[in-house]
Amino acid sequence: MKLLRVVVKGGGDLGAGVAYRLHRCGFRVVVTETEQPTVIRRAVAFASAVYEGAVTVDGVTARLVEDDAGIAACWEAGEAAVLVDPQAAVIERLRPDAVVDAILAKRNLGTRITDAPVVVALGPGFVAGVDCHAVVETNRGHNLGRVLLEGSAEPNTGVPGSVGGESARRVLRAPQDGVFRAVRAIGDMVQVGEVVAHVDDAPVRSQLDGVVRGLLHDGLPVHTGMKSGDVDPRGVVSHCFTISDKALAVGGGVVEAILHLRQ
Repeated sequence: MKLLRVVVKGGGDLGAGVAYRLHRCGFRVVVTETEQPTVIRRAVAFASAVYEGAVTVDGVTARLVEDDAGIAACWEAGEAAVLVDPQAAVIERLRPDAVVDAILAKRNLGTRITDAPVVVALGPGFVAGVDCHAVVETNRGHNLGRVLLEGSAEPNTGVPGSVGGESARRVLRAPQDGVFRAVRAIGDMVQVGEVVAHVDDAPVRSQLDGVVRGLLHDGLPVHTGMKSGDVDPRGVVSHCFTISDKALAVGGGVVEAILHLRQ
């Protein structure tokens, strides 16, 4: 059977969940990223390979490559490839069987329904049948992971999804413009009011007790109010280092969409 090639645009935690499920199902996957990904859940994001060279999440390794030869080498080694390619120019060269827009910008940044025989997009900002062939719902709730072959996903509410009964308070935001530097690490337990990071000389404090589930990479420039970290009130350290239920559900929806549309 021909191994299908898929380009996943965006390697954050949801994009990594998509790439993970595709890889486990035998697809050959390349993830495109920016030069400085602003991913929060770095421990479970294939985008972290941009900084670290390679990252392994739930047994699947994603490796940073520089060119198409590197992509082929990754595939031969049984790995996913990560390519710094903000415009996803690799699509034109590779001519993949499917393209998945996992950027999660809440709007379409350039994905076209003509990019591949199957084009799937995550979350709001896309219309199935216009921008892409299918949209996968990313909003927590009854429809999470559902495949839409017409219409759009639920609109962005601007409110973070509830985790352990907390939504807005679990998110760490930059108090000012500046450079982000972490004080604590992903997996650390923190208490309300504790300093988790600094933006220049301004502290970023946890608003609740829990475990640090995500933090931006050190040295990144941030702006006031920018999401910079995440504290999980459930306090389960292992959750910080494994793909989330949400990412797995969305990834499963993408696999369903591709296989259904390939029939």
